[in-house]
Amino acid sequence: MPNLKDYRVPASGKFQLKDADPAATPFASGDRKDQKDELDKLNHTLARLQRALQGEARRSVLLVLQGTDGSGKDGTVRGVFACTSPLGIRVATFKSPSKEELSHDYLWRCHAVVPARGEIGVWNRSHYEDVLVPVVNGWIDDATTRQRYAQINDFERLLVENGTAVVKCMLHISKDEQRSRLQDRIDTPEKRWKFDLADLEVRKRWSDYQQAYENLLNATSTRHAPWYVVPADSKLHRNLMVNTLLNQVLRGMNPQYPVDQPELKGLKVD
Repeated sequence: MPNLKDYRVPASGKFQLKDADPAATPFASGDRKDQKDELDKLNHTLARLQRALQGEARRSVLLVLQGTDGSGKDGTVRGVFACTSPLGIRVATFKSPSKEELSHDYLWRCHAVVPARGEIGVWNRSHYEDVLVPVVNGWIDDATTRQRYAQINDFERLLVENGTAVVKCMLHISKDEQRSRLQDRIDTPEKRWKFDLADLEVRKRWSDYQQAYENLLNATSTRHAPWYVVPADSKLHRNLMVNTLLNQVLRGMNPQYPVDQPELKGLKVD
């Protein structure tokens, strides 16, 4: 089994995104059937750990999914949480901020959807949109960008110190794979609702966004909340790796059901 640490962005600030192969499949072994069987096992184990986390109701997990258009954020949610009770999962999607959200600081809308104790929260896009789009479009300067990096690190430290494990995954796909997936959205009628003409304009600035990603990964991969770069050209591998990571995090937390409840001793239901 490959080591997840090999895909963790070091806190040294020297990571280069070009060195990460989006087509790699280190967590996928055997044929496709073997991989699907392994994913099913991981799904059931994750569901069991999530139930214990929910029963314990003392800590939580926040999974941050970030990636370019077509990188598979929606598919990751479907593939990783296929067996998990929806009662213990809280999914939030971060689109362009509303008028109300813009009237507050940029982290306001994020803190409002932090997972409660006992929950696994999933952020489909996240607070990192505010150091991607504004940076590439030149809406904020370098000083403001650095300030936001520091504020994000402090925000995540606050979550961790109050019992939320922060798991951050950058779903890394190649430009060719993105082209294929965007074309599939255009060519498949039932997928057209996911396509936005603006995606093509964003795609023209591929290099700028890759640089912005590299910068934020280096600035915000911390000891308390590290980034993992997930090779995601293969959808099945992507789900296997993210699920493996979540399983590892939850096993490390070792959530326990509250069995010591003296008030229940000798209690009989009429």
